[in-house]
Amino acid sequence: MEFRHLGRSGLMVSEISYGNWLTHGSQVEEDAAKQCVQAALDEGITTFDTADVYAGTKAEEVLGRALKGVRRESLEIFTKVYWPTGKGPNDRGLSRKHITESIHGSLRRLQTDYVDLYQAHRFDYETPLEETLKTFDDLVRQGKVLYVGVSEWSAPQIAEALKIADQMGFDRIVSNQPQYSMLWRIIEGEIVPLCEREGVGQIVWSPIAQGVLTGKYLPGQAPPEGSRATDKAGGADTIARFMNDDVLTKVQELKPIAADLGLSMAQLAVAWVLQNPNVSSAIVGASRPEQVRDNVKAAGVKLDADVMKRIDDVLGSVVERDPAKTVSPKQRP
Repeated sequence: MEFRHLGRSGLMVSEISYGNWLTHGSQVEEDAAKQCVQAALDEGITTFDTADVYAGTKAEEVLGRALKGVRRESLEIFTKVYWPTGKGPNDRGLSRKHITESIHGSLRRLQTDYVDLYQAHRFDYETPLEETLKTFDDLVRQGKVLYVGVSEWSAPQIAEALKIADQMGFDRIVSNQPQYSMLWRIIEGEIVPLCEREGVGQIVWSPIAQGVLTGKYLPGQAPPEGSRATDKAGGADTIARFMNDDVLTKVQELKPIAADLGLSMAQLAVAWVLQNPNVSSAIVGASRPEQVRDNVKAAGVKLDADVMKRIDDVLGSVVERDPAKTVSPKQRP
């Protein structure tokens, strides 16, 4: 495993991190989840990403139990706040009340005194940004949070947060967690240039495009039973944007490139996002330990300019680049 700074901060993170968005507490039984976490630890992953909303808070509980007994100082534990965790009007968003109550719940479920990174899971149009940033800053000063970041914020939203933090003397955000893959490059036009200037690192999710970049989905054929594309509760809506024959045909044309490099398709996809110097870590998920072991082999892989061009030439027009696709709900869900 290799390690990178999280943005311009002093925090080092494993360049491949383990995330439990669609697995722990829902798709995967707890014993299997624990085996996946142990495989991640065995392979040198030290960075673990979750969120209070995953599996209705159960994902944090499973991760907390899976990491119990591991030396806390050897880990970087990330979680998030924004999406609903209850039925009340204050059980969502980025108000002082919800953030404060949510961090206490997350710490309890994760069985830890602090999280290394606390992330605003979306932008909250219903809360003044100063209120959110002041609350984050208070949590840092209390020692419950070491660093703060955001997820799926637009470039103007990130820029405004940095401006307010500088004016008010708050802790600055050090990271953004966007979707990023060979097929989904919407951060490259505006977010990455801003974040490179400001010292904000990307912790990217879905580098394998929810499994599409493994090549297992074939054009003209129904998706395999039990796959994410058939699971309405487990990501089928998210993967749907890639499930068309134009995209799937192009993905099949990546197979010779992976073969020439001695990489699996998944390894090629993860290695590709890690070529971007603004990426601090790529999040991988797994339902089986062998998936973790396969993905981590992308760590340290260098793709030369010719390989990167071959990939671009193959994918061509099926790549999504529109920065306007980074959106948060106008009203709290």
